[in-house]
Amino acid sequence: MAAAGRARRGAGLSAAVLLALPALALLVLLALPPGRGSAGGGGGGEAQPGSPPPLLLPPGLREELRQRRRDLRRLEAAAAGGGAAAAGGLGCGDLSRATAGAVLGWGFTKVVARAALAGGGAVALKSVHGAGREVRLCVQRYRAPAGCRRLAAYKLLKEVTLLRRLQHPGIVKLHGQCYDNSGDAELRVTAMLELGSPLEMIQLLQTPWEERFKICLSLVKLLFYLAHSPLGSIVLLDFQPRQFVMVDGNLKVTDMDDASTEELSCKEDNDCTLDFPTKSFPLKCSVAGKCEGINEKKNLFNAYRYFFTYLLPHSAPPALRPLLSDILDATGDLRYGINETLRAFEKVLHLYKSGLYLQKRPLLLKDYISLKGFRVVAGEDYKCWPSYSHLGCLLSVHGAEEAAAICSSQLQCQSFVLTQRRTWTGRPLASFQSSWTDLIPDANAVVYIKRSASSGERL
Repeated sequence: MAAAGRARRGAGLSAAVLLALPALALLVLLALPPGRGSAGGGGGGEAQPGSPPPLLLPPGLREELRQRRRDLRRLEAAAAGGGAAAAGGLGCGDLSRATAGAVLGWGFTKVVARAALAGGGAVALKSVHGAGREVRLCVQRYRAPAGCRRLAAYKLLKEVTLLRRLQHPGIVKLHGQCYDNSGDAELRVTAMLELGSPLEMIQLLQTPWEERFKICLSLVKLLFYLAHSPLGSIVLLDFQPRQFVMVDGNLKVTDMDDASTEELSCKEDNDCTLDFPTKSFPLKCSVAGKCEGINEKKNLFNAYRYFFTYLLPHSAPPALRPLLSDILDATGDLRYGINETLRAFEKVLHLYKSGLYLQKRPLLLKDYISLKGFRVVAGEDYKCWPSYSHLGCLLSVHGAEEAAAICSSQLQCQSFVLTQRRTWTGRPLASFQSSWTDLIPDANAVVYIKRSASSGERL
């Protein structure tokens, strides 16, 4: 009786969500998380996601379902064998009380919508996209819509399994999950994920170099983790910028259903060619019959061609450009593995944070007069690129000496102030101004004025 009541409540939620998102037929239904008891007060039956599909399904579809079920069981076994999995805290009860919002995006297999939680906060709801390409093509082949949606649902279950086991700042957090495997061939799955915003490469290209370097460094740290994960070396088979989101300024991968923990089997080196549209790389076949490092190298080259080439070199500090060029060359030719790449990035970060890259620069701060206890009136001024403010010229500097060098290189600049704002590296932001006459008292500030600008003026 109680289970039937919960199932009816799940059906009610599904109808509400479908009414909110009719064009995409979002399949958000309640039930139990895979392989566990109730995860928050909702639920369907006690059937497990490994239950065999009804025999009325076409033989080809039954075989595809069996294959995906075997892959999921193998992955679950590997995840369980590596230690306790990190389970999401939200369950079906939380989902039943959530308010569905706007659709955030969709792809071949899944659709993602925003949802507001009853207790506050928001999550991303990910479920099978019934009108997506994967389901449509399957229906064209087999004429079995429910079985085809079940086939797609196994990809989402795989993703949930991976997210429960893999814990890293560069992987979107799984807050909870729900599934219903009762009554028919269809397996209805909902994952509740950390909410992020889509990665916009055009916008990233317009941000300061330090922020773009942060994105690339975060990606390298993620790929290092995937190469040495608790499940072995993991490759992102569908490696595209659209598979990532930004959460509080941090890059995170959000789509893991096409990730693989299997490395390519081989008998000889000729079986291990890693092919890309413009390049091919010969790899070695190990004594264990696996292509050595193929997952790691595929991830790394994709990071190079989709991220590094666009985000690393432009507007970088001149003294760091040779090191960045070495990184680009070495990753573009796969001479570096992920370990060497991470060390190279960390070297650049150390030089940048410590200011050691400035050692050979001429000292120009002597050409400025410092006036303590004052700052220039804030307001719209001349603009520089790439600035942290669209109203003026606000740049990251190591200190007053670097700010003086920047000001001296800009004809419009007559003064600058080191603000109290800090970047993610701990460096202060300096505001550069085209004048210095509009001063106001500020006990915590120091304004630096060009001697040439102040000559003949009374300070």
